[in-house]
Amino acid sequence: MAIHMHNLSLPVPGIAQLRTKRDRSTALNAATGPSIVWSDCIFRLVVYSRGCLFGYNRRLSSHSVKWGLNVSQLTGKVDISVQEKKCGLVFAATDEPNSNPDSRKRKVVEHVCLLRGKENLTDVQESNMIDYLYTTQYQMGGIVAISLGRLSDKSNGDYTHAVYMRFQRKEDLARFYENSFYLRVLVEHVMPYCHGLINVDYESEVEDDMLPIFRKGEDFNNGLDFILLMEFVESARGRPVEDALLSMTKLIEESPSLIVQATQGSNINLDSREYTHALMIHFRSSEAFEIFMGSSEYKYIWSSKLQPIIQRVLSVHFSVDPVGKEIM
Repeated sequence: MAIHMHNLSLPVPGIAQLRTKRDRSTALNAATGPSIVWSDCIFRLVVYSRGCLFGYNRRLSSHSVKWGLNVSQLTGKVDISVQEKKCGLVFAATDEPNSNPDSRKRKVVEHVCLLRGKENLTDVQESNMIDYLYTTQYQMGGIVAISLGRLSDKSNGDYTHAVYMRFQRKEDLARFYENSFYLRVLVEHVMPYCHGLINVDYESEVEDDMLPIFRKGEDFNNGLDFILLMEFVESARGRPVEDALLSMTKLIEESPSLIVQATQGSNINLDSREYTHALMIHFRSSEAFEIFMGSSEYKYIWSSKLQPIIQRVLSVHFSVDPVGKEIM
């Protein structure tokens, strides 16, 4: 007899919307189910979570089945696999994030600058440096978004601060590097307090809407920015790199309760070629960042897709709120 596999994915109500790992774990532990009930060849799945009852009935062609259960750490989705001996109808119900294949995209240019602050940097000097960098957006055109601050992780190659900017076009980025105000800020208010810096620039796409483009609104007012710089081995550049980054992109798209926006692309800065690619993710909170980075899904993609073809990597993260926001 042939064995046929039926895959059933069902959402556990409320779990995908939880922001903290503790709340998510509590909800999953409190769920009574899934319970399997057999009656007249009727397969019934019942999931009870957070006061909500979710059921699914399906008539199968045989009493003899095998089933397995998996709960996604990121989406709160319950995956059920059912094997039956006789041929039956294939059924599936998924809790995929809403996606519109016809949604318009807008090209943007992302700029990342990492600074190595001096050990004796005072709070006043740090605030002064951050404020002048933040003010740069008001002194020239083309900058549509900015985020900067002190890095949270100390194991990042002695880098202490990050500056992220978004430009509309590559021409705007080129003018930014030559802008007299920015050059004066570097000479007078940044380099005296830093050992050095590194720049990475890349092109990407975001949803063609005002809030996503300009990183405005409640979703961007709080949270955490994560930057991943990668140098891929030369032999893997091309299809292997594309496949690895595509896997990461798909995982990000499946995590809307944790991630607001993400961009990635190859480095176009000809004066700074230490890293070949960059990934930028804006998380809803530090808890969302911890859930995503600690998930089995992310660890699998990292260990099986990315790590084997990466020659050098640098990851940093910081609160979206800078140390200061005074206009200088």
